[in-house]
Amino acid sequence: MRWLIFLFLTMFGCTETGIVKHTVEEKYIYPSYYDVYVEDSGLVIEDTADEEKFPIWVDTFEQPSEFNGVDILWVIDPSGSMNNEKQYIIAGIEAMILALPNVNWRLVIISTDRNNSSQSMDFPLMQGDSVSDAIAMYNSAVGGAMEAGFDSIYEYIEYNQMAQGWMREDAALLTVFVSDEEEQSSMYLPTVSDFIDWYSGLRDNVFVSSIVNLSPAESLCNTQNLHTGDRYIDAAKHFNGQVIDICSTDWSAGVADAAAQIIPYEHYDLSFIPVDPTMIAVFVDGQPYYWWHYSQSHNRVYFDVIPGEGALVEIAYNYDPNN
Repeated sequence: MRWLIFLFLTMFGCTETGIVKHTVEEKYIYPSYYDVYVEDSGLVIEDTADEEKFPIWVDTFEQPSEFNGVDILWVIDPSGSMNNEKQYIIAGIEAMILALPNVNWRLVIISTDRNNSSQSMDFPLMQGDSVSDAIAMYNSAVGGAMEAGFDSIYEYIEYNQMAQGWMREDAALLTVFVSDEEEQSSMYLPTVSDFIDWYSGLRDNVFVSSIVNLSPAESLCNTQNLHTGDRYIDAAKHFNGQVIDICSTDWSAGVADAAAQIIPYEHYDLSFIPVDPTMIAVFVDGQPYYWWHYSQSHNRVYFDVIPGEGALVEIAYNYDPNN
């Protein structure tokens, strides 16, 4: 059936036939492969579902490149309010180590205080190291008072001699920010855009995840007095990383997902349950893609032929927002 949709399009162009196309920039908007027709009453698109009941959702990801090794930084808030989180931080690091693929990984913990991280001399954890080694590094590294993760990682990577010795330009880079406060950098990277621009230029493959306070409406904390980590959240979302509620008592699933993002996707877990699995559409770099199958029991799309590195993959389907 045909149904009306009203969209705010940041960029669009009309041809003589009235067709308008636009590009996926957020999950809620329609992907570039849909033809949208302009009528007096609004924009019209061909579909078989009732749009008012079952809108279209588009899961989007860029297939990471294969690489030889990954450097991992956990950037942790040292403030007193974080004392209760230590056990979860160590458990989260352990979960990440267990979830990492069989690649040459190295992991270092630093503080969100740039004065502390600039002086850190810890040698990275590597395959074969234990949880007790991670605890020792945490106790050594997480000090100071500043809650400025962007400036701290900048200081560490750009100026710390130990970092320049162990970090590898040809490896992937994964950063995990952990804080119960908003990001407060003001020296090197005072805005999220500054961080994104700098971080994007470090490696061919860079990833960010954040373990922070969510908004009171989303948080598992039973309080309205939260300092939401919006800047850390924005950074993670820009790099399609994980955002984990610091109030959760189990970070393992989210941390495992953060580790999984450094390897090419062989399958993808959908954000919602499709109303009609037969109407799922998969596109790679804007072209229809047929080498996949859907597992209803796992709500997952498996790729029979894995999309190549750097490919933009879009999975579109109707979902029930009330389910």
